[in-house]
Amino acid sequence: MNRPEHERSIRNEILDVSRNGGMTAKASFTLRNRLFRAMWIVAWTLLARWTPPPLHGWRRGVLRAFGAKVGKGVRIYGSTRVWYPPNLVLGDHVAIGWQVKLYNQGMVTIEDYAIVSQHTHVVAGTHDIDDPYFQLQVRPIRIGRQAWVASGAFVGPGVTVGEGAVLGARGVAFRDLMPWTVYRGNPAVEIKKRRPFTLP
Repeated sequence: MNRPEHERSIRNEILDVSRNGGMTAKASFTLRNRLFRAMWIVAWTLLARWTPPPLHGWRRGVLRAFGAKVGKGVRIYGSTRVWYPPNLVLGDHVAIGWQVKLYNQGMVTIEDYAIVSQHTHVVAGTHDIDDPYFQLQVRPIRIGRQAWVASGAFVGPGVTVGEGAVLGARGVAFRDLMPWTVYRGNPAVEIKKRRPFTLP
């Protein structure tokens, strides 16, 4: 399934809360989606969460078994939280730090050699605050090749972190970050350019 088809499939799993009892129904996704995520939580808890840090290969296998696209050499820890594996694409040699939360209600793509440091939140879902039913909205996130999202940062829905960009520790990005540029603060602001380099 290509990316546009996958994004249409995601939208098909989101319930229209105005027809679903409004906010009191407390369900934004189909029963099928919720059952899959329940199985995923159990599987990650039993098969991966407790595993020692060096077992990255094993955890890559668990993610792939549940539909994530995971490249070679990816490092991901047992304490990482992935909301929905089919909405996750990890390129080659990506590093995901401990206690990272990938709240990927929409697609999250992290390209080759990118680093997402510990305690970071990557959140691809939000709500329409002008809708009386508070309808869920999903917006894909892309973290470009060789980018670094530093410790405790927050990447919001629909954001693209450009190739080689840096979001400093505790930084908050709700807008796209330009390639090879360093940002910090809440909201993130540009502080300087970064010298581009190429990895194999």
